[in-house]
Amino acid sequence: MRIVVARTAFLLLLVVSLVMFLAPAPESTPATPDDKLVHALTFATLALSGLWARVPLVPLGLGLLGYAVLTETLQAVLPIERHGDLLDAAADAVGVVLVVGAALLVAGRRRRDVMRSGSNSDHLA
Repeated sequence: MRIVVARTAFLLLLVVSLVMFLAPAPESTPATPDDKLVHALTFATLALSGLWARVPLVPLGLGLLGYAVLTETLQAVLPIERHGDLLDAAADAVGVVLVVGAALLVAGRRRRDVMRSGSNSDHLA
């Protein structure tokens, strides 16, 4: 049941972010460092929810990076009074890389620990 909740939450967050990214821009939206922080936090949240939903790490990371490029491209080409921004995509990537990179490091460390404990038990026998 938890996995259903996690996957539903991940899907909902993707939909909400898509609506946020493709809704017409408000009258005054200055590009500030806060905007980049919001992008990074949005994609970090998407990555965390993807981990919770047990999406495999590499597909999750690559998928979210592709999603970042797609949303910026759509902002550039759709008539929604928005513009695509490479710095926004870079901020998106920072959020993804921080979360997925940390998860990959933890997974690698756990794998090494399991391998070490398995080889130690062989020597004890």
